[in-house]
Amino acid sequence: MAGPVFVFISLFIVIFGICYLYFSTRNKERLALIEKGADASIFVKGKQEHAPPVWKILILNLALLLMGIGAGIIIGGVLRSTFSVQWDVATFGSIFLMAGTGLLIGFFLTRKMDKEES
Repeated sequence: MAGPVFVFISLFIVIFGICYLYFSTRNKERLALIEKGADASIFVKGKQEHAPPVWKILILNLALLLMGIGAGIIIGGVLRSTFSVQWDVATFGSIFLMAGTGLLIGFFLTRKMDKEES
């Protein structure tokens, strides 16, 4: 009984400690930059003015992932029935292969969309 409770409490303490260190260090760095007269626009470096919306990128990658999983199931069935490959090897191998391929295609399409918007 004490083992799972100890693990849960330890995990919570570790996550809290990491978050605390991250945010306190970030705050100290920003205060030091402001004291030296740095421009406040450096804190918003991640946002681009003409970047594609996040929802478009998310939907594109999710759609390609699901299409890859569907194609993997189909290819796994074909491998199993045609080449007599074991069921688990054919199905799971082709699902992971096609899902990864879909995510890779999504990466390149997202990069292309980002270049077109800039």
